[in-house]
Amino acid sequence: MPTLADVAREAGVSDVAASCALNGARGSTRVSAETRERVLAAAARLSYRPNATARALTYQRTNAIGFVANIANEEPNLYFLEVFNGVVRGATEAHQTACIFPLSGWEEAPQRIPALCDGRVDGLVVLAPYLEDDSTTWLPPHTPMVTIHAGRLLRAEVNVEADDAAGGYAIARHMLGLGYRRILCVGGPTSAKGADLRVEGFLRAHAEAGVEVAPDHVVRTWFTAEGGRQQMQAWLERHRGQPLPEAVCCGSDDIAFGCIDALEACGFSVPRDISIAGFDDTLMARTLRMTTMRQPLLEMGRRAVAVLMELIEAQRRGEAYPGPRDIVLPVELVHGRTLPGPRSDPLMVP
Repeated sequence: MPTLADVAREAGVSDVAASCALNGARGSTRVSAETRERVLAAAARLSYRPNATARALTYQRTNAIGFVANIANEEPNLYFLEVFNGVVRGATEAHQTACIFPLSGWEEAPQRIPALCDGRVDGLVVLAPYLEDDSTTWLPPHTPMVTIHAGRLLRAEVNVEADDAAGGYAIARHMLGLGYRRILCVGGPTSAKGADLRVEGFLRAHAEAGVEVAPDHVVRTWFTAEGGRQQMQAWLERHRGQPLPEAVCCGSDDIAFGCIDALEACGFSVPRDISIAGFDDTLMARTLRMTTMRQPLLEMGRRAVAVLMELIEAQRRGEAYPGPRDIVLPVELVHGRTLPGPRSDPLMVP
């Protein structure tokens, strides 16, 4: 493998001149246009490639960022894929390499995240961290970090998220406006900030409309199809012989997919017998034309990278980051075919 010295020898210049020519003369030394062309031609003849490790040591930058997420679930995580698409686009625009660091559970974070901050990346984007321990003294102070949809217990320098409270309120208000009164809310996990805010929005819409939420009509589960399936099955079993809800308002699209599976396994048809709405507007929801709340997943990933680059540059200059610490992006109601209006005759749970 040819070295910088080989290129300098081939071009008939010093090692310093060759380095300046190949690196765009970022230092104090300057080279003539003729010398630069001679060095570049020599590098091309020798198929020279710069040593990334050496360049990282010289400029104290790897030009690589890490993306940390819990993707241990066996089912596809469409939320992760769409946010990651935004991270990759943001990294490409910033001329950065994006590295994925998967976790098999957030309990690994206190050991894994500091280990990743060993110089291999310049900063981290962490997706939807869900921690049960509020002791975050293990967070490495020397590595800039941006979170997306952070929980209440992990505070990075900057957090990017969607307006969950407004989304939960808007979808419930829309359902109530269509005439639905018995709405089952299947929210995300308890104590997850975004999930809590969506449920709070759901309850606020009912309170403002003067509609009482029926007993056992707010339940919680994980942001997965399996979580939605299990919670819906359990709810149907607990309410045998009682009226079926007119609609289900779900804390995520994946939860909605699981609820649909459980309802159809019980003999109900969506949306003929019962309506349903999700939250995310992932690819599958768009394919099924499901009514949902769109959060700008791609833009959240892209924005997180843009902010991370600002943090990295501020750290390099020894300056404070001047931007906002909390970035909240707007959500949008997406009308679909799964919310046609309530049935005129209520059905019973068999």
